[in-house]
Amino acid sequence: MSLTDRTEIERLLLKFGFSFKKSLGQNFLINPSVAPKMAEYALSGAKNAGVIEIGPGIGVLTAELSKRAEKVLSLEIDGRLLPILGDTVGHLENVEIINTDALKCDLNELAREKLSGLDLYVVANLPYNITSPMLMKLLKTLDFQNITVMVQKEAADRLCAKQGTRESSAITLAVNCYAKPKLLFNVKRGSFLPQPKVDSAVITLAPLDEKKNDRLMLELIHFAFLKRRKNILNAFESFKGFDKKAVSAILDELKLDKNLRPENLTLSDYAAVSEKISKERF
Repeated sequence: MSLTDRTEIERLLLKFGFSFKKSLGQNFLINPSVAPKMAEYALSGAKNAGVIEIGPGIGVLTAELSKRAEKVLSLEIDGRLLPILGDTVGHLENVEIINTDALKCDLNELAREKLSGLDLYVVANLPYNITSPMLMKLLKTLDFQNITVMVQKEAADRLCAKQGTRESSAITLAVNCYAKPKLLFNVKRGSFLPQPKVDSAVITLAPLDEKKNDRLMLELIHFAFLKRRKNILNAFESFKGFDKKAVSAILDELKLDKNLRPENLTLSDYAAVSEKISKERF
């Protein structure tokens, strides 16, 4: 069976009485070149890989990962897909399917229990509505070799944007606290069944040697980007009770132009501001 042949996929879904749930962002790959390419990027050169795959769908990427990893642990939220996955990848001895919500389950516990002694990699095809929270959970909680994910093209551009540019956003900076993101390749909307309204892209995130897990700085970034159309003097006002005069004094001391907008600042800028706030208030 070809897991990227549209006719065979439709026959398979009909066999198991499966219908797509829009709320789960279900779009199955039918472009035969994408899954092998994604798996190769994720695991190229890996010798002792344990993979957490999030959202296996009908198993097209799962099968490719199983060729390159010691073990693949696939987490699928939709229980209706379990019998389909049993049919498509159930024969693969190094694949284990678990019916769970990756956003809610204890990923560290699963990794310790199921992938002990292996180098951890994460591969996922993420629905748009959980891209940011899922990535932040992965970055904050797991000790990984790399994370390779397919997301909507717009999200990929934001995640990989250069700090301090107009394209930069709160999630750009938050991700850069933990990892270095890189765009790998684009995926046209016609590569999926059903076809989404937008294109996708595959990105990778390599962990930083030193993660900038500064809670106050992350709070400041989130606070500022809620008012991203304002200049930083007004965007920072009232953060942790600081009035405009106090904010102005901090910006003057750091020689930061008050007319800059939140997206014009880099992580280093936010770190400097949050350090001043911390020293004065805490």
